Amino acid sequence: MPPESEKSGTEAAADEAAASPGTSPRNSDRRVTRGDADGRQGGPWAIAWRRLRRNYLALFALAVFLIIVICCLLAPVWAHHVAHTGPNQTHTLEKLHEGGETKEVVEVTGKAIGPQWFAAGGKFFLGADGHLGRDEMVRLLYGGRASLFIGFTAALITLILAVTLGLLAGYRGGWTDTLISRALDVIWSFPVVLLGISLGIALAVGGLQVGPIHLKSSSLWIPTLIIGVVTTPYMARPLRGEVLALREKEFIEAAVAQGASARRIMFIELLPNLISTIIVFFTLNVANNMLLEATLSFLGAGVQPPNSSWGTMISEGFEALYSQPLLTIIPGTAILLTVLSINVFGDGLRDALDPKSKVRFEARSGATAERTELAELGGTGI
Repeated sequence: MPPESEKSGTEAAADEAAASPGTSPRNSDRRVTRGDADGRQGGPWAIAWRRLRRNYLALFALAVFLIIVICCLLAPVWAHHVAHTGPNQTHTLEKLHEGGETKEVVEVTGKAIGPQWFAAGGKFFLGADGHLGRDEMVRLLYGGRASLFIGFTAALITLILAVTLGLLAGYRGGWTDTLISRALDVIWSFPVVLLGISLGIALAVGGLQVGPIHLKSSSLWIPTLIIGVVTTPYMARPLRGEVLALREKEFIEAAVAQGASARRIMFIELLPNLISTIIVFFTLNVANNMLLEATLSFLGAGVQPPNSSWGTMISEGFEALYSQPLLTIIPGTAILLTVLSINVFGDGLRDALDPKSKVRFEARSGATAERTELAELGGTGI
């Protein structure tokens, strides 16, 4: 017989109705129906979706992040149809004519024009940079595309490497575990920023060539690969620990007894049980990768010219921090909103996928249902 805490909502409501001698049949039916509605929770993914759906802060953060992504994806539309310029097109000697006035995009002193909003038909919406008179709004959108590309692609590289190494080290054990663990420890022993700077500066000189593949020093793939590799231990080691615990479970012993191969056990039996952890790590890695890219680009070891990212924009605007603070504040705010929204959504996703929060979810659902039922009974005068 299952314990009292494991009874379904229908059984619990029926027992409660039977134990109440003064309850009418109509009230009893109402209790059973509501109990059945609360007790029918579905599978683990359905439960996780209901938890996430009730976390309005996480959903708001997701909405903010999606708005930022959509704006960055529409960068070519803004550049071609509104600003009529490209991210690297210079306007040093250009002049704007607004309301009978003539304004220089870049003054003789080197000070660039400030935000024009829609006064110039969308041109220089956020002003121009002080070096070459490039449109800051266009560079901000294209820089966001570069930062998001590096963040997501590096997180995907980290995911592939970490899952593969974590499964091999955790399930195989022996020399395989020793070699993989020591290799991860070597990368782990270096501060991630210092290691990224060293690799970034070394590859920024002549690029990267592996066999027939050659990447130029200005390619976005170089900082992407660097960030994807140096952050692998931070995901591979926790996954290895989970695999070490899972391989002692009964379902793994049953798979081994049935003659399943090691590949099938790792990718069919173990991997599905790591999905929730992988999803949470992936979302948080995207935010960390964008911060690391901004740090490397600010120090000159990340995105190289002529490409731009939010980190390079902060680095270039830092030189004119006192005369034109918006050149630093605007890309810094973009990084802040993006990383904050990803982290908040990642925390909400972690809480939704946490099986330990099941008791709190059921208790909260039961309390809400009880309050609703009492309010209905009070409104009918029963």
